[in-house]
Amino acid sequence: MAKESVCDMRGFLSFLILWLLRKKAMSGAQIAHELEVRKGCKPNPGTIYPALKELLRKKAVKVQAQHGKEKIYALTPMGKERLDEATHSFCKVFYDVFTR
Repeated sequence: MAKESVCDMRGFLSFLILWLLRKKAMSGAQIAHELEVRKGCKPNPGTIYPALKELLRKKAVKVQAQHGKEKIYALTPMGKERLDEATHSFCKVFYDVFTR
């Protein structure tokens, strides 16, 4: 039986990436590091980069700069709007978890 990943972030990964990019632009490696600091385990590149690719496709993030192979991702106005909507939904769903 395969061991279940303790660092499975697929459910909230896009939300977390947008949330991190709201303050400053970051590379995929920096995003992975920030997630590791908050969650206690580092997501692998096979988790981070497909999510970034999808956020690029949806125009929620953009490549602000590129240094060799390293891309620096930044939140777009549409990404900010999506983050605000997702934050509102998150708070609505989990409000009573924190007030009990």
